[in-house]
Amino acid sequence: MNEWMNHPAMKNLDTAKLELIKTAARQTQGKSGKNLAPVMMTLITGANKKGIRFTNEEVSLILDILKDGKTAEEKMQIDYIINVISSYLKK
Repeated sequence: MNEWMNHPAMKNLDTAKLELIKTAARQTQGKSGKNLAPVMMTLITGANKKGIRFTNEEVSLILDILKDGKTAEEKMQIDYIINVISSYLKK
């Protein structure tokens, strides 16, 4: 699971964003797809409260981290959750 820390995109990431991603990675470890929604909402709302906005590339990186080691079904659940959260945030 820690292989993501060696990803080239991590080297240029803002320190505050990196800490939020590390926290989300710790909180999602061992959780199934459907149990990730609260963690994602916490990550997003915590970032928003701090005035932190993630780029599309950073969001993709976070999703890759969350999907690491998950089954195909869990990955689909994560994608579904992200779509629901995205729709909610656009309202």
